[in-house]
Amino acid sequence: MANLITISRFPLLLLIALMFSSQSPAVRLLTVLLVIILIVMDSLDGYVARKRGESSLLGSVLDIMSDRSVEIVLWVCFAYYRLIPLAIPIIVIIRGTVVDALRGLYVSKGQRPFDAMRTKLGRFLVATPVMRTTYAVAKAVAFAGLALVHALNAWAAQGDIAQRWVNGSHLLFLIISWLAVALCLVRGIPVIVEAIPDLKNKS
Repeated sequence: MANLITISRFPLLLLIALMFSSQSPAVRLLTVLLVIILIVMDSLDGYVARKRGESSLLGSVLDIMSDRSVEIVLWVCFAYYRLIPLAIPIIVIIRGTVVDALRGLYVSKGQRPFDAMRTKLGRFLVATPVMRTTYAVAKAVAFAGLALVHALNAWAAQGDIAQRWVNGSHLLFLIISWLAVALCLVRGIPVIVEAIPDLKNKS
């Protein structure tokens, strides 16, 4: 069941990306709700896995795959609609590619990615609930907020609301977006640092 929830995020993500292109403010506003549902599903699959005893290596890998897909697609969409600078998806994609490639070292040994951290600092930054939750909340607020700004832009284009109100909201969620990117980088550094000795040993 948990893996089914995880996999079902992919078609929902595609639907959201398609709906972003609508010129209708109402359709764009609906994407805000769908983005929130998409984010809640990430927590739901983990909850179901723990409750039903379905935690597994496959589930852990699928969870990271879906999280990475959601991050990349949404950041790229927001950059395409000029809600964020192109630098954000570029940073996220490079970080995700490097970190996930290194995590493959541990998956090949049958280790779940989050269980592979050896140092206290690494485990704190990457695997503890406080850091995972902080990062998840920052992303959730940024994604939902930017989707809302996208909807507000459509209303502003029709003259229904003042553009200055939209711009103020946009600045707030842009700042939160950069905070999410900073957390993304901070949580990726320990994976890289701890993987270097393993790479040297294999060379």
